[in-house]
Amino acid sequence: MKERLYRITDRLVSYARRKSPWILHMDTGGCNGCSIELFAVLTPRFDIERFGGVSKANPRHTDILLIDGAVTKKIRPRLRRIYEQTPEPKVVIAVGACAISKGIFHDAYNIDGPLDEVMPVDVYVPGCPPKPEAILQGVLKALKLWESRYTV
Repeated sequence: MKERLYRITDRLVSYARRKSPWILHMDTGGCNGCSIELFAVLTPRFDIERFGGVSKANPRHTDILLIDGAVTKKIRPRLRRIYEQTPEPKVVIAVGACAISKGIFHDAYNIDGPLDEVMPVDVYVPGCPPKPEAILQGVLKALKLWESRYTV
């Protein structure tokens, strides 16, 4: 009887967790244009929470990494550590031209490379800066991808 109750509880918790992924937003540097647009996505006008996404600050509790800005030499090891601290299954979203291809900082001495050289990227959201609608569409793609990876 107890074992059956534990299985039901585990399935219920698994279902609830699968329907409410936590998102970590990290700005790695740049002009902060992408960050402003990302904050717009978190406001009630675009309301990412209606799809179950909740913004959190601890990488050990998040499921989706939302990263924007050019990857500098100082932030690269920290980004790698945050990626390793995020539990599986995880999805990484690169937001903006700087995260995808160094953007306007392509010749800067302190820029180490695009995000996909540091960690595997699952969803790309192009633009300089991308509109909130495009970011929301990228997050929805990431949510579907994360749900398909999530198994118990």
